[in-house]
Amino acid sequence: MSFVPVNANWEELQAASKSCQGCDLWRHATQTVFGEGARTASAMLIGEQPGNDEDLAGAPFVGPAGRLLDQALESAGIDRSKTYVTNAVKHFKFTLRGKRRIHEKPGALEVSACMPWLQAEIAVVKPRVIVCLGATAGQAVIGKNWRVTKDRGVFVASTLAEHLMGTIHPSAILRAQDEDREREMRMLIEDLKLIAPLI
Repeated sequence: MSFVPVNANWEELQAASKSCQGCDLWRHATQTVFGEGARTASAMLIGEQPGNDEDLAGAPFVGPAGRLLDQALESAGIDRSKTYVTNAVKHFKFTLRGKRRIHEKPGALEVSACMPWLQAEIAVVKPRVIVCLGATAGQAVIGKNWRVTKDRGVFVASTLAEHLMGTIHPSAILRAQDEDREREMRMLIEDLKLIAPLI
């Protein structure tokens, strides 16, 4: 799309993303939240969209879900500083409830509008491994029929990276019932352990 600079380096992409108006989400979000991490990372982790904390900070995975992801990566033997983290959608979509901003799932139009940014990030970083966190990222990158429940932890063939798979999003673990939370966290760690030797 015309708002994504062609053949740009990471710094140019990040700067250009700040003025993106590819969909209407920019009107209410605080700012664009572009990906960050090692510019030549072997592993790229792709989430759904920034949350409230990420929207305010301007950085991905810095809120409760980000802290849970950090724990899971550490338990899987992966150094987050050597990965690149981003989202399928770069602006926070929310519903205002009083003074609280409640996360709202991005729609197909918003995911589609942001896809050129994600493709540009992948082209610049050139990760060997891509892990999609959650259904939105999985369906955007792997395919619309991808499901967390039946497809998590399974590598699929792709031209985007040598290894591609999806797993649960850390925020889903935070929303899980207490008795399910420990099991889901354990499964996330097991999925991430699959990529640890590939990094």
